[in-house]
Amino acid sequence: MADPREEKEKQFLTEVAELDEALRVLNSSLSQIKWRLKYARRRLETDILALCTGMRPVIMIDYGGKMPELQERFCALLKLCQKDLPIFEHLRVMVIEEMIYLVHTRALADHVRSSLNSERQLLFVDLEQDPPKMITEAEKSPLVMQLISIQKLFSLSFPLGERKDDASSSHSIDNMVGAKPPRNELIPSQSSDFIDLSSCMQNTQVTLPTLNGWLLSYPVVYMFIKEHAVKAVRNISSKYLHIYRISVCRNGTPNKESELEELLR
Repeated sequence: MADPREEKEKQFLTEVAELDEALRVLNSSLSQIKWRLKYARRRLETDILALCTGMRPVIMIDYGGKMPELQERFCALLKLCQKDLPIFEHLRVMVIEEMIYLVHTRALADHVRSSLNSERQLLFVDLEQDPPKMITEAEKSPLVMQLISIQKLFSLSFPLGERKDDASSSHSIDNMVGAKPPRNELIPSQSSDFIDLSSCMQNTQVTLPTLNGWLLSYPVVYMFIKEHAVKAVRNISSKYLHIYRISVCRNGTPNKESELEELLR
């Protein structure tokens, strides 16, 4: 009878080898498209590993260049990686207005489902209040209802099982909070290379910082309407902000020589 500890160790070593191979393919693909990231290369490696291992469903890209060249480069990069290794199969480029994201389609589908089914409680902070206050009755907030309608749009682009006709998913969503999708909504644009959800906030007062708070699983989601953006920024910039960082050290106890990797930014 096999030793369970040996089986776990064998599985762990297999997973480590697979991730090492993923990094090799990633760096090889970067060389093929002649993309010199310099200081951002290590950050890209960390982000890709976070997606491939399921640590994060979405990564926001704020390095490596500007749109639209940045989008073209990431599309070309993923296309090469996906040809060489199955672990990249579910990674896609997503665009919302001028922001670009890398997503794991299956993980994001699960993130959307858990949000709509209230499996993951979101904490909302009203930045229009001075000082900012927690929203204790989210179901009574029109802005929260609009965010839910956007989540429903995401469920169309990222259905469970990656099937557009997933009956269980649509049934669950239809029985959620009675938030209706925005009127005259545009159908999200998709291509073989990227997913364009730039229209998802159209006809709503939801801002990109609010959407990112949900998408990127921030501890709290900042809420304010577009017309009050200046007031919201002033309210939060004039208050104390506590920032926590979680880091890991690959080799034992951290010391001056060891290299810490930031997991949560």
